[in-house]
Amino acid sequence: MRAMPVAELTPQTSPANPDLLARVRRQFQESARAKLDAMELLAEPLALGAELMARCLLANGKILSCGNGGSAADAQHFSGELLNRFERERPPLAAIALTTDTSTLTAIANDYDYDQVFSKQIFALGQSGDVLLAISTSGNSRNVLRAIEAAHEREMRVVALTGNGGGAMAELLGDEDVHICVPHGQTPRIQEVHLLGLHCLCDGIDTLLLGAE
Repeated sequence: MRAMPVAELTPQTSPANPDLLARVRRQFQESARAKLDAMELLAEPLALGAELMARCLLANGKILSCGNGGSAADAQHFSGELLNRFERERPPLAAIALTTDTSTLTAIANDYDYDQVFSKQIFALGQSGDVLLAISTSGNSRNVLRAIEAAHEREMRVVALTGNGGGAMAELLGDEDVHICVPHGQTPRIQEVHLLGLHCLCDGIDTLLLGAE
């Protein structure tokens, strides 16, 4: 592919590069197709995940979330939607993103191992009846795998968001856990469906707690 000289990027009032326009349109098309292709497969596990989380919250439990990179951002996004609100006015809901405390994360990574940055927090904060939201596009993130193991030791249930077959996470999940596995192998598409799935979980939780609008 020919590199675009800087001169071709100016002035800003010039028409957009047609190759870039085509690429942008293709991104939209592929994202929409990935969501529609996943809809029937993910509808039931998303509903089950929302029910599991709502029961946890009604029993005064909390939802812990974790992931790496873009999945860390998703974990924080989900926690923020619960702690603040999604689309409807309601009391704050108990959620903690395990990705946000840099002092804790770096202390564990420095003194022990990066694989334990989430699991040690779960051993400290998790209680029986809580739920872990574990996010990994590959399903193979070692620290998320350790988090799932820690959650099971604390008698917590897990809602797992994965893609590309679920990787090693699929093997760790128990019958009482919920696996939301995007049927796609490309990381950006998986992440885009994950975000939609998180919004479905938020909407489902609100509907179960507050009733349908």
